[in-house]
Amino acid sequence: MADATGAQPFFTRSGEQLLPAGHADSPWAPNMMHGRLFGGLLARELETEHGDEQFHFARLTVDLFRSARLDPVRTTSTRVRDGRRIRVADAEVRAGDSVVARASAVLLRRGAHPAGTVVETQPWDAPRPEDLPGPRERTQGWIPPFDTWMLDAHNEPCADLGAGTARRAWLRDRHPLLAGEPVSPFVRAALAADFASPLANYGADGLEYINADYTLTLSRLPISEEIGLESTGHVSDDGVAAAECTMHDTAGPIGFCTVTAVSNASSH
Repeated sequence: MADATGAQPFFTRSGEQLLPAGHADSPWAPNMMHGRLFGGLLARELETEHGDEQFHFARLTVDLFRSARLDPVRTTSTRVRDGRRIRVADAEVRAGDSVVARASAVLLRRGAHPAGTVVETQPWDAPRPEDLPGPRERTQGWIPPFDTWMLDAHNEPCADLGAGTARRAWLRDRHPLLAGEPVSPFVRAALAADFASPLANYGADGLEYINADYTLTLSRLPISEEIGLESTGHVSDDGVAAAECTMHDTAGPIGFCTVTAVSNASSH
């Protein structure tokens, strides 16, 4: 079932099961489900079961500790804490009897903003997507199911992440996550956050790290379909990397994403 634009969804529902489409695959292996979709499914589960207009999703931590084939999956969640100003919930993605990914979310009650000023992260100077050449096109290898505009630190367009020069990017998903449902702003941010690892960890010899998790923190939800990421830090030692990106929409910064990743050098 395609959406109104004709784009095929990543998943269709069959009872409690979510059936993946072929384009839900990963660049690591042709029959492996892409980890970013776990983040999207977990965010959707948490938002559907625990979202509230009075609360804001301030943090989402996604643990990616097991790969899954392009087989049916299902999501479940649990309310951990329901306080006056804070709500905490956990969620899992299961493939068969195995948990393949999990997430925890912190929701904070919206309220009056403090009158005092705090030095804030400023909007970046990256050109908006409509002011750039068309999104990157790839015709060989794994073809990403999202539009990307790569920029170096001087806002010059890059063909790809080659040589680690691209440190800024705009992303725009081309497919709905689940048939019959629009992608919510929270789910859109969760899907984009997975790109923080390749953007921050790509080096001169390619991407030699596989991300194990990511933590997305948001002061507000994105208002545009395009999500911007700017790599703002990378440190690594003994095959373990920690990295971070600032997240943007077309109106300004919305939060941050931190990731941990493990070396994949042994597979080369």
